[in-house]
Amino acid sequence: MFIVIFLLFWLSLAIVAYTYVGYGLIIYILSKVFGKNKAPSVPPDHDLPEITLLVAAYNEEKYIEQKIKNSLELDYPANKVRLWIVADGSTDKTVELCQGYPAVTVFHTPERKGKIHAVNRIMEKVETPIVIFSDANTDLNKEALKNIVRHFADPKVGGVAGEKRIVSLSQDNASGAGEGLYWKYESALKTMDSKFTTAIGAAGELFAVRKELYVNPHTDTIIEDFVTSMKVVAAGYRFAYEPDAYAIETASASIKDEWKRKVRISAGGIQAILRLPELLNVFKYGWISWQYVSHRAMRWSLAPLALLLVLVTNSILIPYAAFYQLTFVAQCAFYFLALAGHLLRDKKIGIKGFFIPYYFTMMNLSVFAGALRLLRKKQSVVWEKSARAEK
Repeated sequence: MFIVIFLLFWLSLAIVAYTYVGYGLIIYILSKVFGKNKAPSVPPDHDLPEITLLVAAYNEEKYIEQKIKNSLELDYPANKVRLWIVADGSTDKTVELCQGYPAVTVFHTPERKGKIHAVNRIMEKVETPIVIFSDANTDLNKEALKNIVRHFADPKVGGVAGEKRIVSLSQDNASGAGEGLYWKYESALKTMDSKFTTAIGAAGELFAVRKELYVNPHTDTIIEDFVTSMKVVAAGYRFAYEPDAYAIETASASIKDEWKRKVRISAGGIQAILRLPELLNVFKYGWISWQYVSHRAMRWSLAPLALLLVLVTNSILIPYAAFYQLTFVAQCAFYFLALAGHLLRDKKIGIKGFFIPYYFTMMNLSVFAGALRLLRKKQSVVWEKSARAEK
């Protein structure tokens, strides 16, 4: 029995260390030594392709006019960009406000079937070679469109992921501090992934694909942005990452809203693993399979379970060596800080790192909650909107 517990402890510890630290170090080295993918220069305006900027908006009357104004001010030839907004199911003034702008084409049906159903419906009407997707509650930097489009000069690039940035406040609660730090970490990994081979997934706040490569995700797909981007990779194309094209939004208003969002993403991540089995074929995809498993699949499967096993097996091994006593105390201290973060989750605190243990623990617990929802078939494809913090 001791041998089993001993092996479980070390195996679980290795999985946790590799998933959250080891992979980052390895991909950093690989991107520095072997990374060759660089962003080309922005072509002159007359060489830029026509694009469709597609925004899905459900009951977004609070943000939609700001989104339209921001989109119309982006640095791209006006005669080469089509601003389309699909507002299916909206019951507020979203459609009415969109209709007040001649440059906007708005699509609307009364029935609400979810974002992916609405996007699939509109994608059939798109005629431009490139489609750029963006969320209604985000602002894009002025050069975003040009910085994305330049990557398509390479015929091997099938899509481009923009960067998601969270508004940084001098003092923040657990949701704002945790989400902001998480996306900085994610952006660093995606930059290195892309430089080495390809970005592993895209965030729905800002990404682009070649129209010809877009494959309608099944209408019950939970995180369609990730599945869409990885389907492009599975088809044999690169997904470039462009940190100089970014979408800015505020963090979730509260940890309750962030929890709701994380559980949905976790359920969608597990669903995506089940629906993208081809990417596990290392003989076909090589390094990309390794990146996909290391960067994404392990976070949505083995790593959360390994965290639990490390704690349980460590408690059993305490009598056997001082090392296990130290590691158990370290884990207890970490989770004590997580508990403190939970108790102070709605307080505005200047030291952002204070909330890291809590956000990390919450993020991993959400995987168990997401798995349960998926198994019970209680995770709807229709977004249950999370409130965002005020700027």
